[in-house]
Amino acid sequence: MLNFLEKNLPKIVLAPTAVAMVVCMYGFIVWTGLLSLTKSRMMPQWDFVGLDQYSRLFSNPRWDVAVDNLFVFLILFIVIALVLGLLLAIFLDQKIRVEGAIRTIYLYPMAISFIVTGTAWKWILNPGLGIEKLMNDWGFSGFEFRWLVEQDMAIYCIVIAAIWQSSGFVMALFLAGLRGVDENLTKAAKMDGASTVRLYWHIILPLMRPVFFSAIVILTHIAIKSFDLVQALTGGGPGYASDLPANFMYTYTFNRSQIGIGAASAMIMLFGVLAVLIPYLYSELREKE
Repeated sequence: MLNFLEKNLPKIVLAPTAVAMVVCMYGFIVWTGLLSLTKSRMMPQWDFVGLDQYSRLFSNPRWDVAVDNLFVFLILFIVIALVLGLLLAIFLDQKIRVEGAIRTIYLYPMAISFIVTGTAWKWILNPGLGIEKLMNDWGFSGFEFRWLVEQDMAIYCIVIAAIWQSSGFVMALFLAGLRGVDENLTKAAKMDGASTVRLYWHIILPLMRPVFFSAIVILTHIAIKSFDLVQALTGGGPGYASDLPANFMYTYTFNRSQIGIGAASAMIMLFGVLAVLIPYLYSELREKE
């Protein structure tokens, strides 16, 4: 008995966690997938209707708005966060004296939740409290900044807040990648007369393709599952002009008591995440082999 416990103690200790993970993660994924095939409304109903909920989902104009917003948010968020994070990392890679302080300042937003970020930026962008009021108090009476209350511009407020929170994290990823580049390569390039711009563009950045790919995967995952930032900053408004798929799913599942459509939207979001993760995992496994 003692020998059995000694050999299997790690498995016994980890078993409850493994069971909980399988049930709470994969079990609920399967459960959600099954609900998306039923006509469930306020409570689950196991009357299967095939893909009817998906048909209703794709014909819903609010879902179209959420998907369009996701594409806008996804593209701007990823591109600007990557560029800004890379420029900050290159700047810090020059071994400046205040590197530690600057790195801490730009990494600090990642230490707070999206709820806090959304609340803070809601105050900053509020026409009656934030930037517009500040500029008006300074004498610029004609200055207006009302993106937060304009249907066509509200989604860009979410982009601004998300970039503020995540660009420091991207900077840390790129900085770690830059510090991992072989110094002999850079020294040889400098001896050959390569300028700093050509050094980064032709030698260092191509070596950092795995870092770029990892950053894109992480930012895409953040964008697809974004919920709390939108809820705190705009609440999906004005109207539902700044809805994202996660907010659509929450609204229809819990506020409108249409579990079937909510489950269908959740499964579409899952497929979107898998479409990004599977190529990433495939490339990682292929490199290891």
